[in-house]
Amino acid sequence: MNPAAHRFGQRWAERFAAVRRRLVRVRHFRGHGVHSPFVYSLVREVFMRSALMPGDRTLFRALREAGVAERSAVQLQNLAIREGYRAFGLNRAEGELYVALRELPQAEVLALAARAAVSGAAVAVLEPSRGRERQALCRRLVAEHRSTSVDNRACLLLFNNRLPKQHFVL
Repeated sequence: MNPAAHRFGQRWAERFAAVRRRLVRVRHFRGHGVHSPFVYSLVREVFMRSALMPGDRTLFRALREAGVAERSAVQLQNLAIREGYRAFGLNRAEGELYVALRELPQAEVLALAARAAVSGAAVAVLEPSRGRERQALCRRLVAEHRSTSVDNRACLLLFNNRLPKQHFVL
């Protein structure tokens, strides 16, 4: 077989998979299909914004310095502003929002989520779909989590608040 033909077929398979992923998620576009007022407002006020909300930019700067994509950094900063999180910890249990970057080992992510459940802090696990191990870790976190969780493909958010156990994939 011609190597160029193999690459051509592989590209078609990748494109087909990307279209399929978009079609599966199209029903959630702009918050349709989300029946939680908390998550609906989260989608409208945080995930659909491309610019930073007025307020502190400390988290945004720290995430950008750590190599996080600008869109993800904007979303997490807007989440912190919207929810009133004044302090945060990158790869550590500190403040009201714990952010687990992609290089944090699995055992430490689990320990971070356990500490957040005890303290009532929120957890953001960046790049939940990056590799099979990371996907399995995030599925485990969602299964063990006792409150609302939101996966928007850029990060998995685990809220430790009074809301019931629900999982939203946007």
